[in-house]
Amino acid sequence: MVETREREPASFRDPANEVYYVGDEVRRAIRGRRAVADWQAVAASGFFGRLVAEGAICATEQVTDDPAPDPAAAGDADRVEVVLRHERVPFISYPYEWTFSMLKDAAAAHLDLLLAAVPEGIITKDGTAYNLQWRGTQPVFIDIGSFERLRDGEPWAGYRQFCQTMLYPLMLQSHLDIDFRPWLRGQVEGIEPGQLRRMFTGSRRWKAGVLRHVHLQHALERRYAHASGSQMRSDLRSAGFSTELVLATLRGLRKLVDRLDWQPETSHWVGYRDTCSYSAADTRAKQDFVDGALAAAGRLRLVLDLGANDGAYARLAAERADYVVAVEADHAVTDTLYRKLRDEGQRRILPLVMDLADPSPGIGWRGRERAGFDRRAHDADAVLALALVHHLAIGRNVPLPEVLDWLGALGRHVVVEFVDPADPMAQRLLANKPAGLFDDYRADVFERLFRERFTVTRTESLPSGTRTLYAGVRRD
Repeated sequence: MVETREREPASFRDPANEVYYVGDEVRRAIRGRRAVADWQAVAASGFFGRLVAEGAICATEQVTDDPAPDPAAAGDADRVEVVLRHERVPFISYPYEWTFSMLKDAAAAHLDLLLAAVPEGIITKDGTAYNLQWRGTQPVFIDIGSFERLRDGEPWAGYRQFCQTMLYPLMLQSHLDIDFRPWLRGQVEGIEPGQLRRMFTGSRRWKAGVLRHVHLQHALERRYAHASGSQMRSDLRSAGFSTELVLATLRGLRKLVDRLDWQPETSHWVGYRDTCSYSAADTRAKQDFVDGALAAAGRLRLVLDLGANDGAYARLAAERADYVVAVEADHAVTDTLYRKLRDEGQRRILPLVMDLADPSPGIGWRGRERAGFDRRAHDADAVLALALVHHLAIGRNVPLPEVLDWLGALGRHVVVEFVDPADPMAQRLLANKPAGLFDDYRADVFERLFRERFTVTRTESLPSGTRTLYAGVRRD
């Protein structure tokens, strides 16, 4: 029996590489003599095995049992193909869901990889942030097909993509305190030098890296706007461009990335545990309830903690699950959580920053090149929605039935906290809304809607009396 082969929607830009899925396995077909020779050079190098062992590159092995040939190449005597099997990362995320520190660490990891590869005659043909994923807080390079043999006299072909999807977003946030995430979400190719140049005029052009990597890059692009790539490479060879200059560029970029920093303004949600309306008894009861509900759910592969704040319950869930995706809307809070988890060496919690009332949509070619959050998260084993529902229902006017339908679509087991209208936090939200607008936001309505969609396994009111926890299993 031949297993079903499902092509990765984003795998179309490089004809020599096709990523696809066979069951739960991630595979890659590398086609053509040049591409295969590139892979063989990479596999024989010293840096590749070393960085795979360190976890910086996804584990990869060549396989010989793949049943699916390339239909387009049938009968071609020059056809050369190898098939690779890759480690599957626990959850796919995208740069517009990462915090500043995550993007900075991913950029540094990409450059460190190149600084290890170039001395061995290997480079990457692109430099996009989408070449990296995460194993908890460890960035992992996944695009093995991007490696190619270095040709002396040629620059790093991925420099422009690196700038547009990593360096420029970091500059935008570090130098101007402008959130880079909407830019990357709005343009799958990233920020163009001409766009950023307009924001760095006058004295701003002297900020770290701007003159060289923004203004000079824009000028060079205009100069070679009507020239072919081969002409530009020929000019560089004539000018004496060398491998040592590639390394010097990479080292300069690495130092620049280290210098970029972001100090966010104090957020209402920073230190939320110290200012929220929970008593010590509430906190203990809530922790016990969540832990008990997750334990009763059995073996959990993936848990979503939606509205994770400082990650207290994501940490608790990580004791019961293989992997936890902790989603929080506040960038500063999520960045602080990431840095704490990173410093602890945490590999089973992935923090992401996202407005859950406006989650990441599908973007790129036909809206499928980079899948929306719901599509990537829909098969979670359990979903935690603690102190979240009132923010969606009251703060963002999302009807309660819609909120519960969404939670059920994401995971089979759910743990939900309902905050009564009498609770101080709910009162704060209601104070900014017209009277009578949320008459249906009541405990009895919520419980009826919850029981219609889930089989209730346990419920408990917290000692404060204004918050109730529900655990349930989706009615399939």
